[in-house]
Amino acid sequence: MSDPTAAVTAREAVPAVPLDLVTPDGPVPPRLKLMLLANGQRFTAVVHTLADLGVADALAAGPRPVREIAEAVGCDATQLYRVLRFAVLVGLFREVEQEVFALTELAEGLRRDVPDSVRDAVLLDGSEKFNRAFTGLGHSVRTGRPGFDHVHGRSFWQDLEADEEAARVFDAAMTGISRRLGAVYLARHDFGRPERIADVGGGRGYFLASLLQRYPDARGVLFDRPQVAATAEALLKERGVDDRVEVVGGDFFTDALPTGCDTYVLKTVLHDWPDDAAGRILRRVREAIGDSGARLLILEQVVAPMNAWDPAKLLDLDMMVVMGGRERNLTEWRRLLAGAGFRLTHEPDAGDWTVLECVPEY
Repeated sequence: MSDPTAAVTAREAVPAVPLDLVTPDGPVPPRLKLMLLANGQRFTAVVHTLADLGVADALAAGPRPVREIAEAVGCDATQLYRVLRFAVLVGLFREVEQEVFALTELAEGLRRDVPDSVRDAVLLDGSEKFNRAFTGLGHSVRTGRPGFDHVHGRSFWQDLEADEEAARVFDAAMTGISRRLGAVYLARHDFGRPERIADVGGGRGYFLASLLQRYPDARGVLFDRPQVAATAEALLKERGVDDRVEVVGGDFFTDALPTGCDTYVLKTVLHDWPDDAAGRILRRVREAIGDSGARLLILEQVVAPMNAWDPAKLLDLDMMVVMGGRERNLTEWRRLLAGAGFRLTHEPDAGDWTVLECVPEY
């Protein structure tokens, strides 16, 4: 039997969640905080609406009266003022004088023109389909199946095939994530001296292009859904690597993966899928590697243990409800990899985005 004193100590040792709200008079009282948490859809709607309107872009040059902002973004000034007044409560924009608003550091992330913009990800996370999917959280918990499927009558991936606008929003968000995380991965991991890199599920190729820019003698193969692969050429050309990339459209469950590469990359792919499907993807990569001695680099998160603060524990709910996938801790990663014929070459860091370097077991 566990020691109840230890349990109490562990609870008391849990660090304050970084999302605590503080007023000029001190922390928000517990019951009000609980009600705010229960009404989080307000925050989602406000952030999504301001991102969609482009309010941060309208303030890039400095503070402006709300009527000027409204005219610039095409909305009603009175209603916009009410939304901005709410946004100020959580540090998103600042009212510098009566009805005159300015950017905050938090709001900077909603600008289109900053390299670490999260606007596209906000538009995806706050979209009507994502919001409705979370009404199926209880279904996911009870059945183990995605709430998205239950609410919308088809899977997330089927929806992307059928809804061109949803696919555009998703692919834009994924490119934005590649832009932000790509620099993190390149700074934290020694990718060696790759000669031919296969980026499996690599979207429009932003991260592959970053690798090829770092390694000018290397060549690449970009593999993703046909409708995504068809849009990759412009980005690869813009980044000056189109002459070194072979673009292949296909399904990594049914179509042959590229062979003859010394480095295979799966970046934020496996967390989209439950263990059985993720294992099938890994086995397809293992088949493509054969006995060539190529390595596999998985660019994802390793969930931190117990009470440690870790954004992966938030993202894990998206995976559960929307896609049916999951974030994994180190034990889960080792089990998944072993089942597909791989082993880790090192002990990856937990609680952050990391690179799991793997080699085949022979």
